[in-house]
Amino acid sequence: MGAMEGLGRVFNVVPIAAGAALSLRDAGGITFVCTGNDTFTLTCSDSFGGSYATPGNTLVKKITNTATNGTAAWVTATQSASNAVTIASGTVSFYVSGDSLPDGKSYVKVSAGAAGLVTAVFHDLTVGRKPDNLAIVGA
Repeated sequence: MGAMEGLGRVFNVVPIAAGAALSLRDAGGITFVCTGNDTFTLTCSDSFGGSYATPGNTLVKKITNTATNGTAAWVTATQSASNAVTIASGTVSFYVSGDSLPDGKSYVKVSAGAAGLVTAVFHDLTVGRKPDNLAIVGA
């Protein structure tokens, strides 16, 4: 018996997610992985095309890495509660749980202040599906 594919079973991914409206309705949370000397700001809304605003100061824990190519270890760090994370170089990762958002808010965006890159990894999927049958998360 071979290994099972992870995409659709345990995760979904949006590789280029900076400023993209993403739905949390089919996942428990999203881990954002960001690179570049930048500030990454989290906002949320109750609908895809709605008005996005701060969810409050929900980001406290972040995980950083001085490399972007797997040659350094991840380091867990804390910051003052905020809706933004800043890095000077390397990679930063942070988790947004659906439970951490205000009631009724199930759409999120992480915007880069300049040219930073953002990848969104959805996990704790509510239903495992073949990759071909995954829900579109950007609508």
